[in-house]
Amino acid sequence: MDTNLKIAFIGAGNMATSLAGGLIAKGLPSHQITLSDPDQERLNKLRNEYGVLGSRQNIECIKGAHVIILAVKPQIMDTVLSEIADTVKQTQALVISIAAGITLTKLSQGLGPDAALVRCMPNTPALVQCGATGLISNSAVTPGQKDIAQSILESVGIALWMEQEQQLDAVTAVSGSGPAYFFLVMESMIQAGIEMGLSQQQSQQLTLQTALGAATMAMNSDVDPKELRQRVTSPGGTTEKAVNYLQQGELPKLFQEALLAAKIRSEELGQ
Repeated sequence: MDTNLKIAFIGAGNMATSLAGGLIAKGLPSHQITLSDPDQERLNKLRNEYGVLGSRQNIECIKGAHVIILAVKPQIMDTVLSEIADTVKQTQALVISIAAGITLTKLSQGLGPDAALVRCMPNTPALVQCGATGLISNSAVTPGQKDIAQSILESVGIALWMEQEQQLDAVTAVSGSGPAYFFLVMESMIQAGIEMGLSQQQSQQLTLQTALGAATMAMNSDVDPKELRQRVTSPGGTTEKAVNYLQQGELPKLFQEALLAAKIRSEELGQ
């Protein structure tokens, strides 16, 4: 991480503050980070908590910034782009958007054809530095700027470059919406445990630790999750009974159809 980088966030919501915190943890001085938000109380809180700078004015926020991160709601993006376009043209800052459904074409229309743009799709585990992000850049982004974008997103997890922008719809379906699928599985397991006689606390602790353990095993293993599942599924045992029941209910097919529905919805939102 280049400690001389000046990074400006337009928007100071949870994702922006998580990225700011991740960057500081990776060694970027807090005074190199500025966030803009209309809520002065919010800015004061972030200054006290992280030592970052704050401004209620977007133009003031991005002054002198090497990187501008757009962390605003999609419905106000047009207003933000028109406000900062002239400054971006003058400074040639790298612009990174984490706004859902805002395409590179949309960003380019607002900031000009020469703007260096990166669009990315992070997910909420970035809030605990365990995020997964897909990225795509336009042709104006230099190799050095790509490295900067990757290092910023890697401050809160992993960051993977896509070859085509359409792949971000698949990223949205798999990792963007993915935490909710796992939460639903956890929710179902916790409830089942309660119905079988465990307390709420017991069932929740067992379920969450099992989820953490399974994920850790999968990440640290040299084999894929299918092989790991087969290894813990003894013939004639309890695991085999449960797994067979899930497969007979076509759970894999249900997941595939659910993720496809999410991908299609992401495509619709990007139009």
